Amino acid sequence: MRSRSKKLVWLLIASIVILQNSATDLWARTRVENICTVYGMKEIKLTGMGLIVGLDGTGDGSKNLATIRSLAAALRHLNNPIVDLKDLSGANNVALVMIEATIPASGIRKGQKLDCFVSSMLGAKSLRGGRLLIAPVATPGIGNGVGAGLCSGAIILEDETSQASGKIINGLVMERNFELPFIDRKTRSITLLVDKQHTGFHTASEVARVINSEFSFEAGNQQLAIAQGPGRVFIRIPKQYTESPVEFVAAVMEVGIDRPHQQARVVVNPKSQTVIVTGEVEISPVVISHRNLTIGVGNAEGGLPGGFVPINGQQGQQSTQRLQQLVEALNQLRVPTEDVISIIRELHRSGKLHAEYDEH
Repeated sequence: MRSRSKKLVWLLIASIVILQNSATDLWARTRVENICTVYGMKEIKLTGMGLIVGLDGTGDGSKNLATIRSLAAALRHLNNPIVDLKDLSGANNVALVMIEATIPASGIRKGQKLDCFVSSMLGAKSLRGGRLLIAPVATPGIGNGVGAGLCSGAIILEDETSQASGKIINGLVMERNFELPFIDRKTRSITLLVDKQHTGFHTASEVARVINSEFSFEAGNQQLAIAQGPGRVFIRIPKQYTESPVEFVAAVMEVGIDRPHQQARVVVNPKSQTVIVTGEVEISPVVISHRNLTIGVGNAEGGLPGGFVPINGQQGQQSTQRLQQLVEALNQLRVPTEDVISIIRELHRSGKLHAEYDEH
């Protein structure tokens, strides 16, 4: 009995280990939807112009002729025409604003509502307490913009330090449908676009491979997915999903990919003293001299045997061709973050930093 109990215990432990490893493998996988989008699904910007009324003397003022003319046109539309613009010389509670809204990539139906944003175009000091008169918004096509909906409502200031702009919650009511086509009806296919951070031939081919593997039964002897470039994967919709293509797209976006390529990148923010480095960023052999610090990287001249270099007259950190390791070495030497940022910036300027560099 004891022997049998021990066997059961070992089997239980082994099962737990296998389940843990499997869970770890699944957790490590990245879903296709996290690195790809479906071609055709994109946000649509809407713009328009309107008048905000009800301001407490903080509007554009009578000196802004564009605002006065717009107010006169609005009054004319309300069957209250103004004969002389001088009659509106005291209209300091009105402001002419730009209206913006965004239709989500999933599309929208007539009657649904969206938030819209307004920004003063002329001399308004504050939009606090104002209301937007009903104003149309349209797609920003030059000369042929498509009318989308009507905006109106009370203004909410999002930032007290910038009172010339605000937000209207659910202020836009859609007057038409926006259904974004993501399926090519002629070829019965969809196209996946790999995001900027993961664009690469490896990622595109890996996405195509895992999709072909996942849907091998539905595909039969054909390949459903074909990588057409570093950022594009063409996928045929199987016959089994002819009547339910959305179900197929949902299944594709759930497929896991083990090793998505990530572009070598360095992001630096001097203001917040933040440095973000992806692990694959490399640097060429170079000697770095900054203030009282001197470091040789790689096989640069000045290095000692074994890849060590003199630092402040003492034997220092081992040289490396990985920026991440260099940053770690600088942190161990208690080099201030602002100096680390200066070193990274000069590495980029000298062409020794092999990665996309972004400083903001």
